[in-house]
Amino acid sequence: MSRIAIGVDIGGTKIAVGAVDEAGAVKARRTVATDAEAGFEAGLARLARAVDETMAEAGVEPAALAGIGLGCPGPFDEASGRIDNFYTLPGWEGNDILSPLVARFGTPVRLVNDADAALLGEALAGAARGARIAVMLTVGTGIGGAALIDGAILRGAGGEHPEIGHVVVDPAGPECYCGSRGCIEALAAGPALARAGAAHGYADAEAVFAAAEAGDAPARAIVARSADAMETGVWSLIHAFLPEVILIGGGMGERHFTLYRGAAERAVARAVLAPKGAIRVVKAALGNDAGMVGAAALMLEPA
Repeated sequence: MSRIAIGVDIGGTKIAVGAVDEAGAVKARRTVATDAEAGFEAGLARLARAVDETMAEAGVEPAALAGIGLGCPGPFDEASGRIDNFYTLPGWEGNDILSPLVARFGTPVRLVNDADAALLGEALAGAARGARIAVMLTVGTGIGGAALIDGAILRGAGGEHPEIGHVVVDPAGPECYCGSRGCIEALAAGPALARAGAAHGYADAEAVFAAAEAGDAPARAIVARSADAMETGVWSLIHAFLPEVILIGGGMGERHFTLYRGAAERAVARAVLAPKGAIRVVKAALGNDAGMVGAAALMLEPA
């Protein structure tokens, strides 16, 4: 019988929970609201109930699980489980998410960056399957990023997750909470488009995209700035990693994939130091399941 793990993808607006087998197939799933502002304890309770319901639907007992993997936007402390993300998960900061779940379910629980989880999922069952070197950018509430080297997720000093979304593309650009100015996230993430669009009366990032598609000049300029930031950022990633494949995912990245693929492919075409025809730009194949599948895959890896 195939081993099963629970994968949890914690996003700014929703939490996806799935029972996933070793091939990356999702056997059962639940989605609940994150509602971070309501507090950590309430969010933890919703998450735990969703895990209970998912296991029941999949017909698996906690004792039979390979474990529970949690994909979460950083920063956080992987060892202690302490969430330090005041930006995406306001109200959760300072809380340990691991210990209560270990105590409740009696199974190993691990925490991994959400972009790392998404790339792990794509490597197991999606668009990065078979790739030796891959880089993924997830475009949404923030800009997540991850790199896969020889089948393993790249970890930096102290085992930390590299923050690819905070590569600077315009030193004179907007300030970012990361402490720098003009990083990819500060120019291309959903909140960046929303802030730029507010001055022109747009309600949010999707309103900016809609107005741009209708030909509105200010909206088109905002979207073009986002694409330019992506192009410059991908240029840096190409020369840092020389990946075989660049994946674009995340809610906004997938909805507007044509825009971001075009930006990334322009960077590839200009990269005269990169091998011609060796770098592909592709859409993440698993959609909203990528982080959930990848978080589960973390627990299904051989010991």
